[in-house]
Amino acid sequence: MPKKALMVKPDHFSVDYVINPHMEGNIGKVNKQMALKQWEAVRDAFSGTGLEMHVLDGVDGLPDMVFCANQSLPYINEDGDKEVVMSIMHSEHRKLEVAHIENWYVEQGYEIHHLNYKTISDFEGMGDALWHPGKRLLWGGYGFRSSLEAYEFITDTWKIPVIALKLSHPEFYHLDTCMCILNQDSVLIYPGAFTRKGLDLIHELFTNVIESDTYEAEKLFSCNATCPNGKDVIIQRGCTDTVKKLKDAGFNVTEVDTEEFLKSGGSVFCMKMLAW
Repeated sequence: MPKKALMVKPDHFSVDYVINPHMEGNIGKVNKQMALKQWEAVRDAFSGTGLEMHVLDGVDGLPDMVFCANQSLPYINEDGDKEVVMSIMHSEHRKLEVAHIENWYVEQGYEIHHLNYKTISDFEGMGDALWHPGKRLLWGGYGFRSSLEAYEFITDTWKIPVIALKLSHPEFYHLDTCMCILNQDSVLIYPGAFTRKGLDLIHELFTNVIESDTYEAEKLFSCNATCPNGKDVIIQRGCTDTVKKLKDAGFNVTEVDTEEFLKSGGSVFCMKMLAW
């Protein structure tokens, strides 16, 4: 399991444009003082699980860089060597974020891989690519922000299998908005975001599939929760039904408020990158 978490300060976080349905009507409506307070609470929640926290300053002109799960996909092989595939962001508004995150990986001693822009249109890192704890296996969402060809590159580079899941609902444009892998056997999902084939694959590989209802998944980003150690779940405040299901399944739950970040289409998972 990763022992580090990277976060980016919300120094320049705001809603300046619309690149997903959640941003509609929210341009200029972020309370920056409240956003900082909420970001600090999320940081403290991650630190409370024992993660070693790393924090980068935000960059002027890159308001979404705070969602630092999107710019990369880190990996550690069986020999302990650290590698990372850098993203090709779907939106022109976000492409410049990648280089700033890449600098951190260079400082941490990672081998850097870049996708071929000529053959791969987009790939948004761990926004769409989720590691399965306890297995050399990657779940990969595609259809809105990441292309299927990116996973072919990852399979060829790291010799790992990828289960590709086609996303079918525009409200759930990243896999991390509708799927939270809790541990080797358990997963939290919003079933309405997947095809029938995708749901069958999920039920095939997880013995415990927890389903979030539509309201909590769409409005509160319940499935954008995070379980960094297989037992402690950090989730947006107010997901009453989902929290009950998680507690009934034996998980410890910490609720945080990410309301300002929801205005931009992101929550707990989006706001950090787990790494080695």
